[in-house]
Amino acid sequence: MDFCPKCGAILVPKRKNYGCPRCNYTAKDKIKVETKEVMGQQEFVGVVNEKEGEVSPIVDFKCPKCKNEKAYFWSRQMRSSDEAESKFYKCLKCKKVTRVDR
Repeated sequence: MDFCPKCGAILVPKRKNYGCPRCNYTAKDKIKVETKEVMGQQEFVGVVNEKEGEVSPIVDFKCPKCKNEKAYFWSRQMRSSDEAESKFYKCLKCKKVTRVDR
């Protein structure tokens, strides 16, 4: 990639040669334009599918059905924004979902 010696702009292709888009400078000879991109090491990105596994944190919560002590936890705004959010717990053992409004 070459630059205009008068104004410093990048030379662009014209009809036959390369020239400056700002000051109308035209290069006398052909210009060799090279472009290359250096790629780094490709990193592995893990994809989580909701159907295959849970993505919610595990907390201590006693399941009312099977009395298990661990459950997945998430919260969601169910009503208007001035109301408190609802908390949901999903038992690790029996998969029962319990909604807690506080």
